[in-house]
Amino acid sequence: MKYQGPETFSHTQPDKIGILITNLGTPEKPTTKHLRIYLKEFLSDPRVVEVPRLIWWLILNLVILRIRPQRSAKSYQKVWTDKGSPLLINTQDQADTLRQKLTSNMGEHVVVEYAMRYGSPSISNTINKLQSQGVRQLLVLPLYPQYSATTTASTFDAVAEDFKKRRWIPELRFVTHYHDNEHYISASATQIANYWQKNGKPQKLLFSYHGVPKRYLTNGDPYHCECHKTSRLIAEKLGIGDDQWITTFQSRFGREEWLTPYTDETLKELPAKGVTDVQIYCPGFSADCLETIEEIGIENRDYFIEAGGQKYNYIPALNAEPHHIEALSKIIQTHLQGWQKPNQTSREKLAMQMGAKL
Repeated sequence: MKYQGPETFSHTQPDKIGILITNLGTPEKPTTKHLRIYLKEFLSDPRVVEVPRLIWWLILNLVILRIRPQRSAKSYQKVWTDKGSPLLINTQDQADTLRQKLTSNMGEHVVVEYAMRYGSPSISNTINKLQSQGVRQLLVLPLYPQYSATTTASTFDAVAEDFKKRRWIPELRFVTHYHDNEHYISASATQIANYWQKNGKPQKLLFSYHGVPKRYLTNGDPYHCECHKTSRLIAEKLGIGDDQWITTFQSRFGREEWLTPYTDETLKELPAKGVTDVQIYCPGFSADCLETIEEIGIENRDYFIEAGGQKYNYIPALNAEPHHIEALSKIIQTHLQGWQKPNQTSREKLAMQMGAKL
């Protein structure tokens, strides 16, 4: 087996500290063809769908990939921009802004890049890019505040799989969650408070998270508990009572029971209970994407209005807002503690003595 390494490696290249932020991924274009490619990669991940592989292969290839890509393409077309996918654009902005902030605070030896778990830019290609820049210490920060095997652990799988093929493995630190981090909670509360200053407070604030099958919870995944803790901490930071907010779960797929209460069903029921003014915030989404813009911003709004609701507003994700970048930078710097500015002078001298080509 030939192990990977930077093509332009040099012993004189300055060592650097790398920051890799990751998100879920996006198709390259909002077309049936590209959605089929994206969904096949995504839904083939055993972390995402825990079903016996042979059975799932048949369901995925003979049923789902023949129906869902066309439907999903129509949804993506509603949110696609001239620059491309909202998730890709927002993640790029986050990486660019973080890079400016961290290099300003820590120096040019810090390198920041972003990658997608599915699609492009891939985790493997981005790690190669980081190593080509001299990264010998790598911090991976999946932008999923709440841990789930379907997201966070899947990202670790991709990093580990890449390392199996790499000649020089960088020292690794991996952030598994930050659902109760004080800086993240403050950033979320600031996002909501700023929205309230312009739009007023609703009768009910919904915290909506991406759902997962209920059996993942019963099998030990902490995601459900971390979501509820995030909601409670944000509500406490905002100073609102328990009767003013609720935690719900969106984006269920298939027939089995998922985490409840479901966001769409809750919105259909609220008007009959006298709640006609709601706002929704999605703490688990670090960047706006299809699930927030189309599913929450459009589809679920229709459910609420059709059920008798009168006022419905979606509070945007943190994206590259200053308070979010500040929170992420503090989380990153906490996890970088003990990593000093690299010094490779001794390695250069020894390499030269051994006859290495510098």
